[in-house]
Amino acid sequence: MKSRLAAGGAAGAVLVVALAAPMSAAAAEGDAQLSVLHGIPGVTVDVWVNGDLTLDDFTPSTLTEPLMLAPATYSVAITASNATSATDQVVLGPIDLPLAADGNYTAVAHLNAAGEPAAAFFTNDVSATAAGEGRLTVRHVAAAPAVDILAGDAPVIEGLENPNEEILNLPAGVVPASVVAAGTTEPALLGPADVDVAEGVNTIVYAYGSLEDDTLALAIQTVDGLHTPPAGIPAGQTGAAAAAETAQSTWIGLGAFGLLLAAAGALFATRRTAARR
Repeated sequence: MKSRLAAGGAAGAVLVVALAAPMSAAAAEGDAQLSVLHGIPGVTVDVWVNGDLTLDDFTPSTLTEPLMLAPATYSVAITASNATSATDQVVLGPIDLPLAADGNYTAVAHLNAAGEPAAAFFTNDVSATAAGEGRLTVRHVAAAPAVDILAGDAPVIEGLENPNEEILNLPAGVVPASVVAAGTTEPALLGPADVDVAEGVNTIVYAYGSLEDDTLALAIQTVDGLHTPPAGIPAGQTGAAAAAETAQSTWIGLGAFGLLLAAAGALFATRRTAARR
Protein backbone atom coordinates (compact mmCIF):
# COMPACT_ATOMS: atom_id res chain seq x y z
CA MET A 1 0.00 0.00 0.00
CA LYS A 2 1.08 3.59 -0.49
CA SER A 3 1.04 6.28 2.19
CA ARG A 4 1.11 9.92 1.17
CA LEU A 5 1.35 12.91 3.46
CA ALA A 6 0.57 16.61 3.25
CA ALA A 7 0.98 19.27 5.91
CA GLY A 8 -0.47 22.74 6.38
CA GLY A 9 1.70 25.51 7.83
CA ALA A 10 5.44 26.18 7.58
CA ALA A 11 7.66 23.24 6.67
CA GLY A 12 9.88 22.04 9.52
CA ALA A 13 12.31 19.24 10.29
CA VAL A 14 11.32 15.62 9.92
CA LEU A 15 10.72 14.36 13.45
CA VAL A 16 10.54 10.74 12.47
CA VAL A 17 14.31 10.78 11.88
CA ALA A 18 14.53 10.72 15.67
CA LEU A 19 13.42 7.13 15.58
CA ALA A 20 15.37 6.24 12.45
CA ALA A 21 18.81 7.18 13.78
CA PRO A 22 19.24 4.56 16.54
CA MET A 23 17.63 1.80 14.50
CA SER A 24 17.86 0.32 11.05
CA ALA A 25 15.50 1.92 8.51
CA ALA A 26 15.61 -1.12 6.25
CA ALA A 27 12.23 -2.77 5.89
CA ALA A 28 11.87 -6.26 7.33
CA GLU A 29 8.98 -8.65 7.45
CA GLY A 30 6.61 -7.69 10.26
CA ASP A 31 7.90 -4.12 10.62
CA ALA A 32 5.46 -1.45 11.76
CA GLN A 33 4.95 1.91 10.04
CA LEU A 34 5.03 5.11 12.11
CA SER A 35 4.32 8.68 10.99
CA VAL A 36 4.76 11.67 13.32
CA LEU A 37 2.98 15.02 13.33
CA HIS A 38 4.54 17.91 15.30
CA GLY A 39 1.49 20.07 15.92
CA ILE A 40 2.50 22.32 18.83
CA PRO A 41 2.77 25.85 17.36
CA GLY A 42 5.69 28.08 18.20
CA VAL A 43 7.72 25.47 20.09
CA THR A 44 11.16 24.44 18.82
CA VAL A 45 12.13 21.20 20.53
CA ASP A 46 14.74 18.52 21.06
CA VAL A 47 13.67 14.90 20.63
CA TRP A 48 15.07 12.12 22.80
CA VAL A 49 14.62 8.42 21.96
CA ASN A 50 15.21 5.89 24.72
CA GLY A 51 17.09 8.59 26.65
CA ASP A 52 19.41 9.64 23.80
CA LEU A 53 19.34 13.06 22.10
CA THR A 54 18.44 12.27 18.52
CA LEU A 55 17.14 15.53 17.04
CA ASP A 56 18.27 19.01 18.03
CA ASP A 57 16.30 22.24 17.45
CA PHE A 58 13.31 21.02 15.44
CA THR A 59 10.42 23.21 14.41
CA PRO A 60 6.65 22.54 14.40
CA SER A 61 4.20 21.87 11.57
CA THR A 62 5.83 18.74 10.19
CA LEU A 63 4.06 15.55 9.18
CA THR A 64 6.54 12.85 8.29
CA GLU A 65 6.77 10.01 5.85
CA PRO A 66 6.13 6.60 7.45
CA LEU A 67 9.20 4.90 8.90
CA MET A 68 9.57 1.13 9.01
CA LEU A 69 10.39 0.05 12.60
CA ALA A 70 10.85 -3.30 14.28
CA PRO A 71 7.95 -4.17 16.61
CA ALA A 72 8.77 -2.84 20.09
CA THR A 73 7.87 -0.11 22.56
CA TYR A 74 9.85 3.08 22.03
CA SER A 75 10.21 5.78 24.71
CA VAL A 76 10.18 9.30 23.25
CA ALA A 77 10.60 12.55 25.18
CA ILE A 78 10.23 16.05 23.76
CA THR A 79 12.04 18.83 25.60
CA ALA A 80 12.91 22.50 25.21
CA SER A 81 15.62 23.05 22.61
CA ASN A 82 18.25 23.88 25.23
CA ALA A 83 17.55 20.91 27.52
CA THR A 84 20.49 18.91 28.84
CA SER A 85 18.71 15.56 29.16
CA ALA A 86 15.47 13.77 28.40
CA THR A 87 14.19 14.78 31.84
CA ASP A 88 15.19 18.46 31.65
CA GLN A 89 12.60 21.09 30.61
CA VAL A 90 10.20 18.44 29.36
CA VAL A 91 7.52 19.63 26.95
CA LEU A 92 5.99 16.18 26.46
CA GLY A 93 6.74 12.71 27.68
CA PRO A 94 8.31 10.40 28.07
CA ILE A 95 5.76 8.84 25.72
CA ASP A 96 5.68 5.08 25.18
CA LEU A 97 4.89 4.15 21.60
CA PRO A 98 3.98 0.44 21.41
CA LEU A 99 4.34 -0.70 17.81
CA ALA A 100 2.88 -4.08 16.92
CA ALA A 101 4.05 -6.19 13.99
CA ASP A 102 2.63 -4.94 10.68
CA GLY A 103 0.85 -2.05 12.44
CA ASN A 104 0.36 1.39 10.88
CA TYR A 105 0.41 4.34 13.30
CA THR A 106 0.57 8.11 13.59
CA ALA A 107 1.88 9.82 16.73
CA VAL A 108 0.83 13.45 17.24
CA ALA A 109 2.30 16.09 19.53
CA HIS A 110 -0.48 18.68 19.76
CA LEU A 111 -2.51 21.02 21.95
CA ASN A 112 -5.46 19.78 23.97
CA ALA A 113 -8.78 21.61 24.11
CA ALA A 114 -7.38 23.91 26.82
CA GLY A 115 -4.36 24.81 24.70
CA GLU A 116 -1.85 22.72 26.69
CA PRO A 117 0.73 20.32 25.15
CA ALA A 118 -0.57 16.77 24.77
CA ALA A 119 0.13 13.59 22.84
CA ALA A 120 -2.12 11.34 20.78
CA PHE A 121 -1.31 7.95 19.32
CA PHE A 122 -3.54 6.71 16.51
CA THR A 123 -3.77 3.36 14.78
CA ASN A 124 -4.45 3.91 11.09
CA ASP A 125 -7.15 1.68 9.63
CA VAL A 126 -5.52 -0.14 6.72
CA SER A 127 -8.09 -2.91 6.40
CA ALA A 128 -9.41 -3.53 2.91
CA THR A 129 -12.23 -1.30 1.79
CA ALA A 130 -15.28 -2.83 0.17
CA ALA A 131 -15.44 -2.76 -3.60
CA GLY A 132 -16.46 0.70 -4.73
CA GLU A 133 -15.76 2.33 -1.34
CA GLY A 134 -13.19 4.68 0.19
CA ARG A 135 -12.44 5.62 3.79
CA LEU A 136 -12.43 9.04 5.46
CA THR A 137 -10.79 9.55 8.88
CA VAL A 138 -11.11 12.90 10.67
CA ARG A 139 -8.89 13.63 13.70
CA HIS A 140 -9.40 16.67 15.91
CA VAL A 141 -6.11 17.55 17.65
CA ALA A 142 -6.53 21.33 17.81
CA ALA A 143 -7.36 23.74 20.62
CA ALA A 144 -10.76 24.33 19.05
CA PRO A 145 -14.48 23.65 19.68
CA ALA A 146 -16.42 20.59 18.54
CA VAL A 147 -18.07 20.44 15.10
CA ASP A 148 -20.49 18.26 13.18
CA ILE A 149 -19.90 17.25 9.56
CA LEU A 150 -22.88 16.87 7.24
CA ALA A 151 -23.01 14.87 4.03
CA GLY A 152 -25.89 16.50 2.20
CA ASP A 153 -28.47 17.17 4.93
CA ALA A 154 -27.50 14.27 7.21
CA PRO A 155 -24.86 14.44 9.95
CA VAL A 156 -22.17 11.82 9.41
CA ILE A 157 -19.84 13.06 12.16
CA GLU A 158 -21.32 14.60 15.32
CA GLY A 159 -19.66 16.46 18.19
CA LEU A 160 -16.09 15.66 17.19
CA GLU A 161 -13.80 16.91 19.96
CA ASN A 162 -10.09 16.97 20.68
CA PRO A 163 -8.41 14.39 20.72
CA ASN A 164 -10.92 12.09 19.05
CA GLU A 165 -11.31 10.65 15.59
CA GLU A 166 -14.15 9.41 13.43
CA ILE A 167 -13.82 6.86 10.63
CA LEU A 168 -16.29 6.58 7.77
CA ASN A 169 -16.49 4.02 4.97
CA LEU A 170 -18.30 5.70 2.10
CA PRO A 171 -19.17 4.90 -1.50
CA ALA A 172 -16.53 6.32 -3.81
CA GLY A 173 -17.60 9.58 -5.34
CA VAL A 174 -18.09 13.25 -4.58
CA VAL A 175 -19.81 14.05 -1.27
CA PRO A 176 -21.37 17.51 -0.68
CA ALA A 177 -20.04 18.22 2.83
CA SER A 178 -20.94 21.01 5.22
CA VAL A 179 -19.54 22.07 8.60
CA VAL A 180 -22.00 23.11 11.31
CA ALA A 181 -21.83 23.89 15.01
CA ALA A 182 -21.95 20.74 17.14
CA GLY A 183 -25.52 19.64 17.83
CA THR A 184 -27.05 21.54 14.92
CA THR A 185 -27.86 20.89 11.30
CA GLU A 186 -28.63 24.47 10.24
CA PRO A 187 -27.43 26.95 9.33
CA ALA A 188 -24.26 25.67 7.70
CA LEU A 189 -21.13 27.45 8.90
CA LEU A 190 -19.52 26.57 5.59
CA GLY A 191 -20.49 24.70 2.48
CA PRO A 192 -21.71 22.57 1.05
CA ALA A 193 -18.40 21.84 -0.65
CA ASP A 194 -17.48 18.80 -2.70
CA VAL A 195 -15.18 16.19 -1.11
CA ASP A 196 -13.72 13.43 -3.27
CA VAL A 197 -13.88 9.98 -1.65
CA ALA A 198 -11.47 7.78 -3.59
CA GLU A 199 -11.90 4.04 -3.87
CA GLY A 200 -9.42 2.02 -1.83
CA VAL A 201 -7.94 5.08 -0.08
CA ASN A 202 -8.01 6.10 3.58
CA THR A 203 -7.84 9.89 3.63
CA ILE A 204 -6.84 11.08 7.14
CA VAL A 205 -7.44 14.75 7.97
CA TYR A 206 -5.88 16.39 11.05
CA ALA A 207 -6.89 19.79 12.42
CA TYR A 208 -4.21 21.05 14.83
CA GLY A 209 -2.90 24.27 16.34
CA SER A 210 -4.99 26.89 18.16
CA LEU A 211 -7.99 28.84 16.91
CA GLU A 212 -7.68 31.47 19.62
CA ASP A 213 -4.02 32.13 18.80
CA ASP A 214 -4.69 32.04 15.06
CA THR A 215 -2.31 29.12 14.52
CA LEU A 216 -4.82 26.60 13.18
CA ALA A 217 -3.17 24.36 10.60
CA LEU A 218 -4.07 21.21 8.74
CA ALA A 219 -2.33 18.01 7.73
CA ILE A 220 -3.66 15.44 5.30
CA GLN A 221 -2.36 11.87 5.17
CA THR A 222 -3.54 9.36 2.59
CA VAL A 223 -3.04 5.62 2.68
CA ASP A 224 -3.96 3.89 -0.56
CA GLY A 225 -3.75 0.34 -1.86
CA LEU A 226 -6.69 -0.72 0.34
CA HIS A 227 -8.78 -2.05 -2.52
CA THR A 228 -10.49 -5.37 -2.07
CA PRO A 229 -8.33 -8.02 -3.88
CA PRO A 230 -7.37 -8.42 -6.66
CA ALA A 231 -6.99 -4.63 -6.93
CA GLY A 232 -4.60 -4.44 -3.94
CA ILE A 233 -1.02 -5.71 -3.62
CA PRO A 234 -0.08 -7.82 -6.67
CA ALA A 235 0.33 -11.57 -6.24
CA GLY A 236 3.70 -12.49 -4.79
CA GLN A 237 4.25 -9.08 -3.14
CA THR A 238 3.52 -9.62 0.53
CA GLY A 239 5.22 -8.95 3.86
CA ALA A 240 8.67 -7.35 3.59
CA ALA A 241 8.65 -7.44 -0.22
CA ALA A 242 5.44 -5.42 -0.41
CA ALA A 243 6.66 -3.01 2.28
CA ALA A 244 9.95 -2.49 0.47
CA GLU A 245 8.04 -1.64 -2.70
CA THR A 246 5.97 1.04 -0.97
CA ALA A 247 6.25 4.41 -2.72
CA GLN A 248 6.01 7.52 -0.57
CA SER A 249 5.93 11.26 -1.31
CA THR A 250 5.49 14.44 0.71
CA TRP A 251 3.93 17.74 -0.28
CA ILE A 252 2.49 20.85 1.38
CA GLY A 253 -1.10 21.89 0.77
CA LEU A 254 -4.75 21.79 1.73
CA GLY A 255 -7.47 19.57 0.30
CA ALA A 256 -11.11 20.56 -0.07
CA PHE A 257 -12.02 18.93 3.22
CA GLY A 258 -9.14 20.69 4.95
CA LEU A 259 -10.40 24.03 3.68
CA LEU A 260 -13.80 23.26 5.17
CA LEU A 261 -12.31 22.69 8.61
CA ALA A 262 -10.08 25.75 8.38
CA ALA A 263 -12.91 28.07 7.42
CA ALA A 264 -15.15 26.66 10.12
CA GLY A 265 -12.39 27.20 12.66
CA ALA A 266 -11.91 30.80 11.54
CA LEU A 267 -15.63 31.45 11.92
CA PHE A 268 -15.63 30.01 15.45
CA ALA A 269 -12.66 32.20 16.34
CA THR A 270 -14.38 35.31 14.95
CA ARG A 271 -17.56 34.60 16.92
CA ARG A 272 -15.56 33.98 20.10
CA THR A 273 -13.75 37.33 19.69
CA ALA A 274 -17.03 39.14 19.03
CA ALA A 275 -18.60 37.60 22.12
CA ARG A 276 -15.74 38.83 24.28
CA ARG A 277 -16.25 42.35 23.04
